[in-house]
Amino acid sequence: MRILTLLLGVKAACILLVSSLSGTGAVNNSGRWWGIVNVASSANLLTNSKNVQLVLDPSLALLSRRQRRLIRQNPGILHAIAAGLHTAIQECKWQFRNRRWNCPTTHSPAIFGKIVNRGCRETAFVFAITSAGVTHAVARSCSEGAIESCTCDYRRRGPGGPDWHWGGCSDNVDFGRMFSREFVDSSERGRDLRYLNNLHNNEAGRMTVSSEMRQECKCHGMSGSCVVRTCWMRLPSFRAVGDFLKDRFDGASRVVYANKGSNRASHRADPRHLEPENPAHKPPSSRDLVYFEKSPNFCSYNGKTGTHGTSGRNCNSSSPALDGCELLCCGRGFKTQTEKVTERCHCTFHWCCHVSCLNCTSTQTLHQCL
Repeated sequence: MRILTLLLGVKAACILLVSSLSGTGAVNNSGRWWGIVNVASSANLLTNSKNVQLVLDPSLALLSRRQRRLIRQNPGILHAIAAGLHTAIQECKWQFRNRRWNCPTTHSPAIFGKIVNRGCRETAFVFAITSAGVTHAVARSCSEGAIESCTCDYRRRGPGGPDWHWGGCSDNVDFGRMFSREFVDSSERGRDLRYLNNLHNNEAGRMTVSSEMRQECKCHGMSGSCVVRTCWMRLPSFRAVGDFLKDRFDGASRVVYANKGSNRASHRADPRHLEPENPAHKPPSSRDLVYFEKSPNFCSYNGKTGTHGTSGRNCNSSSPALDGCELLCCGRGFKTQTEKVTERCHCTFHWCCHVSCLNCTSTQTLHQCL
């Protein structure tokens, strides 16, 4: 029996080692919760006695048990999650609107497609921006009084400087970051390279929102003079968050699975961590994006990798940048067509209260990748 137990232990260790080295692990359910952006409608919400919408119907399998429990414990937070996810998707599409990969989404539960099953730069950005979206939306909803379990951040009180003091309603970014960590990270399973990458990029998104907080102030005094100011902390615009993460995407670090060594006192290995693939590079910071495999070829359709290709995409024939026809069309060439567009123009306001406009027709030239 002892020999059999030993053999089973060795087999389990080998399976774990292979899983760790491959970076893929078990079945990947990462980001499954993203699908709630397509189903968070009135038909899928429970209401309390005051007809206030509270939680997703537990019969929906998109959320884990722990995620559903977190939503029940924080009435009103579901709308913030869905709104933050929607904002993150729109920001992703904006940041990559001129790239070969333009953040395509679907109306299925696998909203970002197969890219989430990879470990490339684009995967890193998706995880970071969605985690940031939840953090940002929850923090804002707290200060707006839309979530029962949190309020404004009132910890900053009293004098802050010679001519200003803390007051007002600061956005509760700490609650947003804490909830996002519990909710978003709970969908990750395993201890492999993919797991560590996803957790790191999730945290990078949250840290970006927190680190970009800005101080806002309001003046008080006679005739509008700024004798004294009341100040509070305000969330950055989500465009600023997207811009920062896009910069981190361009400078993302390719990493490998490393082990810090053994702990002699406990005879256990220290937790595995991420190290740069190139030893000459510095370790990634908490706000850097990380990846572990090369991006697929986004030029052509490939059902296996889930890439849509760039055929039919509009391009700029005069631009040498990534949105230019030469790069965006991957050297395949492009077609040019003209179309007439009618818009309202020369609008005039008449007192009171009428606006009259003319219809102006112009010809636009469009270039599309072959």
